[in-house]
Amino acid sequence: MWNRKELKRKAKEVLRTSYWKAFLVSIILAFVGGGGSPPTFNFGSSGFSGTSGSSGADVDWGILAPFLAIAIIVIIVIFLFALAFRIFLCFPLEVGSMRYFKQASEHEADLNQLGYAFNKHRYLDIVKSMLWRAFLNFLWFLLLIIPGIVKSYAYSMVPFILADNPNIGYRRAVALSKQMTRGHKFRIFVLDLSFLGWILLGMLVFFVGVLFVMPYINATKAELYLTLRQDALKDGLTTEEELRMNQTPVI
Repeated sequence: MWNRKELKRKAKEVLRTSYWKAFLVSIILAFVGGGGSPPTFNFGSSGFSGTSGSSGADVDWGILAPFLAIAIIVIIVIFLFALAFRIFLCFPLEVGSMRYFKQASEHEADLNQLGYAFNKHRYLDIVKSMLWRAFLNFLWFLLLIIPGIVKSYAYSMVPFILADNPNIGYRRAVALSKQMTRGHKFRIFVLDLSFLGWILLGMLVFFVGVLFVMPYINATKAELYLTLRQDALKDGLTTEEELRMNQTPVI
């Protein structure tokens, strides 16, 4: 059974020699993690408030209709662009970032790993698997918040699994992540909570300090994956061949 203090100790050891590389990757990871979220539009403050004696019946909807149609079209276009940006750029970069941290933990801190997913033999499989994971998360969050959070932890190893073998298959990546995190989800949640003090401290410096904590968090998550991967191999949940541990793919 893994110990969070040991994971953090190993992460610190990795960061001693490659902190600024990890910092750069973490900045990119933070961007792709939230950069593709569809924008929200609040119409509550821009509603029509009539003067004394006016009512909704005084509004000439015939004049406003073209402007409303244009506004709706613009919103749809922005939403679709943000969604495409998230799927086709952010998802591959997320996997590349996870591969960087995984490889850095294995003594290979190479920034070229960021482009790992954009190889033509990996790209579509990675996009498909990450999209499937996002779709499942979305469905669970539609059900209830708590089940959504639980399932997000169950699927949390998918980017790391794809960083090992991008062609493993979208269903298999999700299934293996669920197997690897079974019995560990609450402990992973506690691991996340253990960074809360650092995050709050970083927020005191105009939120900029949080950026400097992110490499520590990401490096620790990579250590967690490597530990869970080793347990999965020991328990026969996967094999070195399936995860391509004996291969060194060309970037």
